[in-house]
Amino acid sequence: MDIWNQGNLLTSPLFEPLHRVLQDFDHVLFPNLSDLDLLLTKRPAITLQSGKQLCFVQQEPGKSGFESQYEPLCFLKGEVQTRENNLHDLFNALVWLTFPESKAAINARHYQALTVTSTHLQSQRGSTRDMATLFDESGVIVACSKIHLANLLRNFKWKALFWLHRQDVVASMGFYIFGHGLYEKAIQPYIGMTGQGLIVQVEEEFFTWPIAQRMQYLDECVATYLNDSLHCRDTRELTPVPLLGIPGWSEQNKLAEYYDNRDYFRPGRRNTN
Repeated sequence: MDIWNQGNLLTSPLFEPLHRVLQDFDHVLFPNLSDLDLLLTKRPAITLQSGKQLCFVQQEPGKSGFESQYEPLCFLKGEVQTRENNLHDLFNALVWLTFPESKAAINARHYQALTVTSTHLQSQRGSTRDMATLFDESGVIVACSKIHLANLLRNFKWKALFWLHRQDVVASMGFYIFGHGLYEKAIQPYIGMTGQGLIVQVEEEFFTWPIAQRMQYLDECVATYLNDSLHCRDTRELTPVPLLGIPGWSEQNKLAEYYDNRDYFRPGRRNTN
């Protein structure tokens, strides 16, 4: 059985985006498909870009054919295949409930890439799916109201960002895990755990909003980005985020020398924007 402690998740800043949905479980046992279905009934219907309504279904091994593959099945029928007692799939479902528009956009990009026939677009098929998969599994939405902080992040200036500009980061940046694979890792955080950040420019007032309003706004922003055919084509659209360097996400990062660990806070090769 995978590790599951609902109380710990509700007190961890790493799981903040999921706190609202986690609070809706009426027991502390590992959630099953019935629990997920119940959560769906408590919310407005989640609709795929195909028009189908989302539902969570038991994964059935052994199926073959295009329409039985994970992404096409989700797009064409609204069915998200979910294994019982599986932490990875559970977090995938919880992210669907938290960021439905963004998840639907990722699913649509996968489906489009799988069905494209144009020779001109064929070269983009692999990279589009690579970027969509990387963000889906390891993505972090980075809300930022100050450009100089975003530039420090993009240019791997970890100590300058998280230590020298620590107060600015606390006041003007928000890091929200999106990737369900990253949530699975966050159950037992470790030095080296790194997400792939998508930076969203926000106004300063964003950080005064309730968490539900912030998540809805970011969901809309990220979905708009992913739905744009000019985006979601290259994994370099994402920037690494060493998660345990974020102020408040680790007891150890309260000391300046923590950020001198170059095995974790690796220098980048990007030019300053």
